[in-house]
Amino acid sequence: MRLPVLLLAAGLALLPATPRAEETTPLGIGLEGFAYPYPVRFLDLTRDGERQRLAYMDVPAADNPNGRTVLLLHGRNFPSSYWQPVIAVLTRAGYRVVAPDQLGFGKSSKPVRPFSFDVMAAETVALLDALQLPRIDLVAHSMGGMLAVRLTRNAPDRVNSLVLEAPIGLEDYRFTVPPVSDATLLRLEGDATADSYRRQLMTNYALSLPDSAIEPFVSLRERVKGSGDYPRWLQSFVNSYQIIWGQPVVHEIPLIQVPTLFVMGENDHNAPGKSFAPQALRAGMGQNAAHARALAAQMSNGRAEVFAGIGHLVHMEATDRFNATMLDFLNGH
Repeated sequence: MRLPVLLLAAGLALLPATPRAEETTPLGIGLEGFAYPYPVRFLDLTRDGERQRLAYMDVPAADNPNGRTVLLLHGRNFPSSYWQPVIAVLTRAGYRVVAPDQLGFGKSSKPVRPFSFDVMAAETVALLDALQLPRIDLVAHSMGGMLAVRLTRNAPDRVNSLVLEAPIGLEDYRFTVPPVSDATLLRLEGDATADSYRRQLMTNYALSLPDSAIEPFVSLRERVKGSGDYPRWLQSFVNSYQIIWGQPVVHEIPLIQVPTLFVMGENDHNAPGKSFAPQALRAGMGQNAAHARALAAQMSNGRAEVFAGIGHLVHMEATDRFNATMLDFLNGH
């Protein structure tokens, strides 16, 4: 079932048909001035000798706390605010929820040196330590799924169960996509327009959402371009592509021991870097539902559910079904 437009508006500050002036004015690269659905806090970190701030939402259980915490890890093209409908249902079910913006994304600082999933995982564990959370359940989307795999492998005692929503990285992109230089990526990403980015989201992600649900993401990207620090944002964004391509996790997924659920959209054939691959190889990329089923079969405690007619943003395209599936899995472990 699609998420109702009114709920999307409440959770994601959706744009009206005619944008107000404040919705077209520039934003800082920390999304200053863009409201999140819950209070945002910051953890001070150091990466590459430079001080950074990791933004996160920490939302208590609404009623009858069950003593468990769910950690939500966002995708590459989305701020953690898009988790609002998931946070709402989890807290009503008794879970505390922590939803960070990884460094390089959302309201967090934007490092400009090369990224590493290992470092990102360690920074996420540092957040858990700061919040005195020895063990969590983990729900991750898209690129967040790659980070979740690495975190679970590096700190298996910290993860009780794992939900991977439309994760990327279910194949090794190095086998089909040649290396792409930072200079090329900076040019292509810098040249992206609102229209081209909108088409990219709708086409690459095969979304079954109304235009009004996509506009907040397009608007955010356009408004950040007006920041004096936009070159720093752009370099940070390019860095995240390089780890997706160059630091595969697919070979580690069968080694995960914790209970794991893949929740896939049948129509989701997203494969980062596909446009750079030789034409003859592109058609074989992005068979994500099939990859999830095959990987789950290789795991000691994994399974996959595929939602027909749904694309890459499962928790927004099929909100009620996703939430029910997620809660049934979490409550069972």
